[in-house]
Amino acid sequence: MDSIVVIPTYNEKENIEAIIRKVFSLSHPFHVLIVDDHSPDGTADIVKRLMQEFPDRLFINERQGKMGLGTAYIHGFKYALANEQYRYIFEMDADFSHNPEDLLRLRDVCANGKADVAIGSRYVGGMVNVVNWPMGRVMLSYYASKYVRLITRIPIGDATAGFVCYTRQVLQTINFNRIKFVGYAFQIEMKYTAHRLGFNLAEVPIVFTDRTLGQSKMSKGIIMEALIGVFQLRLRKYKRNNE
Repeated sequence: MDSIVVIPTYNEKENIEAIIRKVFSLSHPFHVLIVDDHSPDGTADIVKRLMQEFPDRLFINERQGKMGLGTAYIHGFKYALANEQYRYIFEMDADFSHNPEDLLRLRDVCANGKADVAIGSRYVGGMVNVVNWPMGRVMLSYYASKYVRLITRIPIGDATAGFVCYTRQVLQTINFNRIKFVGYAFQIEMKYTAHRLGFNLAEVPIVFTDRTLGQSKMSKGIIMEALIGVFQLRLRKYKRNNE
């Protein structure tokens, strides 16, 4: 039992049982931690019912309200690090935009020593593997990733990807108190920080499928945070280098 999948939730009652059962059907015995931000639709109640069926594999941490995606993941990472059995710590969406089958591929990359961080990437080798997005959103995401790579020099094509496997050593090394962003920029900041610390990042091609059930959490504010955030990351690095 060396792997745990952290899944943040807010109003995911349509997806949560199916995603949990799918993860537990895989050939590797993953554990799952749900970090729920006080979903008013009863998401947490569904998870608690399933915990009776999967008492040693499914866990939930409930927070008092919406506190941001980044803080939810950091909460989950700290939980995982407090349990020494976990060597591979994953982040994944609850809405099936990330195929749970790909957890096995991400884990294999890290377990075989090919990378310290394995990223489920929509954009590898010039390909765009996105299903059910309008063309405008595809273009925005694709060129935003190119923009991020240009500014930050992170050697990956999908810097905003939210489907990631971290080895325990990476998360033990990152100072979470220095991670400042909570939306899409959180994903960029984590990869940027791991790269600057000297860890090896690898992209694993996936097909990203937009949700069919529930409400998207995307907003213009999240996109703007990502666009502005990359400059702030570079500015922080400049300031530290000159202190």
